[in-house]
Amino acid sequence: MSQGEVLNIAQQALKMILMVSAPMLGFGLLVGLLISIFQATTQIQEATLAFVPKIVAVFISILVFGPWILNVLMDFTLNLFNNISSYIN
Repeated sequence: MSQGEVLNIAQQALKMILMVSAPMLGFGLLVGLLISIFQATTQIQEATLAFVPKIVAVFISILVFGPWILNVLMDFTLNLFNNISSYIN
């Protein structure tokens, strides 16, 4: 296995990690931004007010995007397992 193949697998893995984590991070960021705008306009500075909606948004995004995330992870893993004979020399 050459260095190029290792770097290619690592690049694919990093791309897959970014794709899989993007929906949860995006929804958490959006909800956090909305909560911070709400806190700034109402001058409510409660720290726990920001955490609970973000956690709920992340869980909802996991439920919504869960099947897609599972398919992406399974495709990547199956690709690795199917090509394992070409990686081992």
